[in-house]
Amino acid sequence: MKGFDLLAILLNPGFSAMLLHGIGMTFVIAIGSWVLAMSLGILLLAVRLLPLGHIGSRIAEGVVAAYISYHRNVPTLVQLMLWYFGISSLFPDAMQEWLSDHSGEAIFAIVGLGLCQAAYFSEDLRSGLRSVSPGQEEAARALGHGYVGTMRFVLMPQAFRNALPALVNHTVSLFKNSSLAMAIGVAELTHAVKEVESESFRTFETYLIATILYLACSLLMMAAGAALSRRATLAGAR
Repeated sequence: MKGFDLLAILLNPGFSAMLLHGIGMTFVIAIGSWVLAMSLGILLLAVRLLPLGHIGSRIAEGVVAAYISYHRNVPTLVQLMLWYFGISSLFPDAMQEWLSDHSGEAIFAIVGLGLCQAAYFSEDLRSGLRSVSPGQEEAARALGHGYVGTMRFVLMPQAFRNALPALVNHTVSLFKNSSLAMAIGVAELTHAVKEVESESFRTFETYLIATILYLACSLLMMAAGAALSRRATLAGAR
């Protein structure tokens, strides 16, 4: 039986290269899906708040609510598999070939995770916006701002500040959920760890490295979020 030897993994050029590539791919997926999720989350919130009239607003509210309900109640892994194995099969052959030659697994992972996380980001921003005093909108309108100006310069900055703790928590969750991309063949960190473990036969050491990497990255993101929250609170108090 092999004794505990962490350096047998870390000092092996092949294993360390696989792990570095895996953590790099993890950040590519996490950052790409975060950008998509935040952009779409803001768009979903804007659709809910657009002055479309009574009927138009109810339709928009229903569409956004249905989107959020779907993505919050269907497991993320199922959504990833639906995109990779289901929706991709509906694409034209030329597009399928292009995706196959350009890391289609990673693209679908970014799309699936981003669309799913957008539902959470939208609700976080909506909660942050609802906590803004109604007098802020009235004051902005009194200063001559229209709907877009009021949202951009007055309400949304305060909504982001109020929603920051929840956004940070869901960002960390998004980073951890990037490990689900392994199920559709993305060579991210968990996939790399599995490959290293199968070649080295050092199960404990390999998964200990993965645990440390995920824990360190998550703690760093939480620390950065806490520092950003403190700065935002101080800026809002001025």
